[in-house]
Amino acid sequence: MAELGRSEPGSVLPAEGRGVTARRIVLGTQLRRLRENAGISRADAGYTIRASDSKVSRLELGRVAFKERDVADLLTMYGVSDPEEREQFLAMVRKANEPGWWRRYTDVIPSWFQEFVGLEESASRIHTYELQFVPGLLQTEDYVRAVLTRGRPDYAPPDTEKRIHLRMQRQALITGPNPPRYWAVVDESVLRRPIGGRKVLKEQLQFLLEQSRQPHVTIQIVPMQLSGYAAESPFQLLRFAEPELPDVVYIEHLGGAVMLDGVEEIEIFSRALDRLTVDAETPDRSRQILAKAIAEL
Repeated sequence: MAELGRSEPGSVLPAEGRGVTARRIVLGTQLRRLRENAGISRADAGYTIRASDSKVSRLELGRVAFKERDVADLLTMYGVSDPEEREQFLAMVRKANEPGWWRRYTDVIPSWFQEFVGLEESASRIHTYELQFVPGLLQTEDYVRAVLTRGRPDYAPPDTEKRIHLRMQRQALITGPNPPRYWAVVDESVLRRPIGGRKVLKEQLQFLLEQSRQPHVTIQIVPMQLSGYAAESPFQLLRFAEPELPDVVYIEHLGGAVMLDGVEEIEIFSRALDRLTVDAETPDRSRQILAKAIAEL
């Protein structure tokens, strides 16, 4: 995903080059600003489009799909009469309503993860910290299979191959054209954990080493003696080019996941990342550690 330039508050951002989730949030934010500048309540706006004020709130947060007719009516109510400006908004509605590529995987991924994938593809910078596995966007197909089958591919669930394909599709974000800036901090124990056996792990570490040489990818290894001090569990921090989109922290657990975007919460995880990058070896030294781990397999 190409990094997008920031816009001035209240301007309409181009729809191209942005993920569906981001487009929806940006459009909702722009509509909220127009409503507030016009001094109109959510209840009055809802009445205009035959909806409740809670529906308007969800629209402004980018949590539901937009209808062109509703947006056109709101623009009229908010005093937006310039044909070119109105068309920019309506074009964004059409783009925001396009189904994300991940929709064809809804049978194998829960709704909360669909939201994360939408944000992930919209990010301009992705920071990740991993203690147990190679970061998901840097996993090889065989490594993914070993993780999903718990090392027993003969007993793979029926949907395993579709889940693997989903992971590979997500990985295209990093390996394809116009990728985001990707920064992974990985615990050294990950390099020693024989996920999938010696051959699978060796190929995985070779791929990790190759990706570490890409200009948009930074990989740092946290040495064993400093493991677990800066953060006790894996997490991801997504940052966006658009000022309307706050930073988001994503944390998975056994029962699901949480996404945090509060200022104080983001500050805590940003400080943890700063500490991790200091505790970890430099990117050059990390490549040497990877090469040594590969040679020992």
